[in-house]
Amino acid sequence: MPNEPVTTIGRCTDWPLTRRRLNTAEVEPAGKVTETTVEQVAELLLAARSVIIVPGYGMAVAQAQHPVKEISSLLIEKGIKVQYAIHPVAGRLPGHMNVLLAEANVSYEIVKEMDEINDEFPKTDVAMIIGANDIVNPSAQTDTSSPIYGMPVLEVWKAARVVMLKRGMAAGYAGVDNPLCYNDNTLMLFGDARQSVTKLLTALRGN
Repeated sequence: MPNEPVTTIGRCTDWPLTRRRLNTAEVEPAGKVTETTVEQVAELLLAARSVIIVPGYGMAVAQAQHPVKEISSLLIEKGIKVQYAIHPVAGRLPGHMNVLLAEANVSYEIVKEMDEINDEFPKTDVAMIIGANDIVNPSAQTDTSSPIYGMPVLEVWKAARVVMLKRGMAAGYAGVDNPLCYNDNTLMLFGDARQSVTKLLTALRGN
């Protein structure tokens, strides 16, 4: 059996949509995050009936779209419903994620835009976020003082379980804290996106 999740403290900030710094000041950690392992994520995915994958800029930088596609194909072969949730401005420019997924031969039929996928999160067992932050930040809906308040976002926090793949907890360009990281149903898997998804794929194949 895998070890129980380790509780650590940190903050979750990453790339903004504009790719420019909104706030470079250091901020104190806003809460505790729960760290997970590749093995635990593999178990969660295999036990799920439905999974939504949210690709972001971190996946693009790591060129991880091909192993991510293999993960989704493996899950589909096991009878698990898999969809991709695309935010219109995820990546360097609109459509960036669509291009990367097309390069990896992800079926267009399971790639959903934000306006058609948000209603699916409450019915989803696992939402797996790969290198995205601002586009899944609930502060955009709840914090009127946030620089991203009012921005449409993917409502991943409504899924039963959220897994965030991130390189680490250091502040990114936006300088906007993401309370999603501290939710009770959120697990953090730290590391380079390509290395993490490659290890995850190996773990899934071993089950």
